[in-house]
Amino acid sequence: MPEIKNKKETKGIKETAIKTVVNFNTEKTVQAKKESKEKSNKEPQIENYSINLDDELDMNEPSTSSEQKMEKDDLSDLPESIRKKLEASGQDSKNKKSKRKKKNKVKKHVPIGRAYIKASYNNTIISLTDLEGNVISWASTGMAGFKGPKKSTSYAAQIITKIASVKAKEFGLEEVAVFVRGVGTGREAAIRTLNSSGINVSTIKDTTPIPHNGCRPKGPRRV
Repeated sequence: MPEIKNKKETKGIKETAIKTVVNFNTEKTVQAKKESKEKSNKEPQIENYSINLDDELDMNEPSTSSEQKMEKDDLSDLPESIRKKLEASGQDSKNKKSKRKKKNKVKKHVPIGRAYIKASYNNTIISLTDLEGNVISWASTGMAGFKGPKKSTSYAAQIITKIASVKAKEFGLEEVAVFVRGVGTGREAAIRTLNSSGINVSTIKDTTPIPHNGCRPKGPRRV
């Protein structure tokens, strides 16, 4: 091995070695860039095209706009204050449902069902069910926005029967057997509005509980 006498000579050798390494690396990067450009020119260009996913979804899923229009038409007879309250309650329920996990539910088709009307001195409640007793739709005077003595009126009974019948029509309800309970003023009005709202009333049965000399009745009011 030749001996290096001066420090300057060792520095010069190191510098030349570094330069050769740097030049080699730069040549490699330049060659790689050229090869990538050649490949990109050779590959066929794919045309960009857009697909409207909304149109495909509309084809696969049935539109619910017609059902919403039917609901609006049916509820157009109601006063504005009651309609606003129903819309507000519907929006709140939608927001709550959106937070939960969605499940694929299949809507029932119930052409024949039952209507249970509970008419007391203070309130009237109507619930429409299928033949097994599963509730499809229900409504009460408090839900419609009535307060105090107005809850037991026949007008309130008319409005809640309209609300319940509109909801039940979504399930295809056409015929109903009515079961009335209580001695309130809204019992007759509820039956008439059910018939006028497009649901056939097949039978009417009174199921008010009658005591067979059971408990001692309240004494008459002294005025």
